[in-house]
Amino acid sequence: MRGLGALALAAIVVAAPAAAQPAGDRHEGYYYPKVTSREVYASRARALPEVDRRKRIGFVTGIAKQMTELPYPAPYALFAKGDDADKLIIVANQDGTLATVYRARALLATLTAFARLTPLFAEYAVEDLFTFLDLAKLLGFRQVTVSDGRGFAHQIRIR
Repeated sequence: MRGLGALALAAIVVAAPAAAQPAGDRHEGYYYPKVTSREVYASRARALPEVDRRKRIGFVTGIAKQMTELPYPAPYALFAKGDDADKLIIVANQDGTLATVYRARALLATLTAFARLTPLFAEYAVEDLFTFLDLAKLLGFRQVTVSDGRGFAHQIRIR
């Protein structure tokens, strides 16, 4: 995952807005199994007003591109879904990973470390305060779902 920091650095400069989770989730059962756990994250960030659907998709595409450049198969896949591309989905590409809420949170903590190296965090002087979920809020994501792609899916609503 060494290269992920550089990608986040380049891709994070593109940002987005936010929204709320409807009762039905059309991505459940297609990109990930039935959601097994949920939580709400009260972000310390505000969505950047200049970020839109295209920029969120660009951010995720940038991370996906960087992952293809790793010297090993990408450990997980990322998608920006929803009409406004404001739902971030992370699915493990290998069995045995991201199968518990603790592993999902560990991945988010790892992504936080990468996010803290980005110019965006440095520019706002929040690298020691914000998490990856705060970055997601800055970019306008309102929901993050992390799944093992088999039977576990943890969904986080960002407020």
